This record gives sequence, C-alpha cells and structure tokens, in this order.
Amino acid sequence: MTRIDFAFGAPDRLRMACQVVRKRVLAGQRLVVYCKDGSRLAAFDRMLWAFDDTAFVPHVLANDPLAPETPVVLTAGEPLQALQAAGQPDQPQPWLLNLDDDCPPGFDAFERLLEIVSDDPDDKQAARQRWRTYQTAGHVPQSHDLSRKAQDG
Repeated sequence: MTRIDFAFGAPDRLRMACQVVRKRVLAGQRLVVYCKDGSRLAAFDRMLWAFDDTAFVPHVLANDPLAPETPVVLTAGEPLQALQAAGQPDQPQPWLLNLDDDCPPGFDAFERLLEIVSDDPDDKQAARQRWRTYQTAGHVPQSHDLSRKAQDG
C-alpha cells in the first residue's frame, strides 16, 4: 500500500517542495511531480532553477526524451504515464510529489506519495479533502508539522 506523507505548515508550498525535491534527489530518490494546473507546474519548474543560488535540481517534463535519465519528472498528465516514462529497472521506483489541489490519479501505483501544505486557508482546506479521500480509500496518511521543525531548528 502507498505510504502517504503530509507535511503541514510550509511558509511557501512551492519553495518547500523545491527543498524537499533537492533533499530527496541528493539521497538518490527519483520523483514524479504532478500538478494538473499548468501555470503552477510551470512556476515550480522555474523555481527549481532559481530557488537557491547553489542548488541545481535536474528535472524535465515527462514527455522529454531525457525523462528516463533525469531524477525529477514533471507532469500535468497522468502520473502513471510519467512513472513509466521515468522508470528504469535498475533504479528505485520514483516517489510521487503532489502539487495539485486534488488527489493525483493513479497515486496508489507509487510506493510513496508526498503532500506539502502551506498555511494558506485554501491550501489547508484542499489538503483536508485529500486526506479524507485517502482515508476513504483505506490509506492511513502520516502527518508532519513543518512549523514545529522551523521553530525547533
């Protein structure tokens, strides 16, 4: 069953997603990033290039010929198709990072799903709905408080 992790309390959802993606890539993990909102996905794409002066996170769109060799694949389409495009038999299965307001289609084909939630009221409300949808489907989402980590660190 897919492990679902929600990280709540991000000051900025896309910036935190960039940091999470960089950390996972440095750990050797491949990711499929899903968002059907093309403008949000494009903003995330641009941010991956510039969120940190010293960071570079290799990424491409799912239809790029380099998708199989690139650790981060972005898609506004079906994540499962991006998984197939990004998959390599000799590498770990990519995790799914959801930047959409709704649950990603076919999420249960992934070993792990990451959800990042900002303090924005609309974002929190959409996240609560996704949480309930995952629970209804039989999953037990895990919750992580980013605001507490920021205060502790």
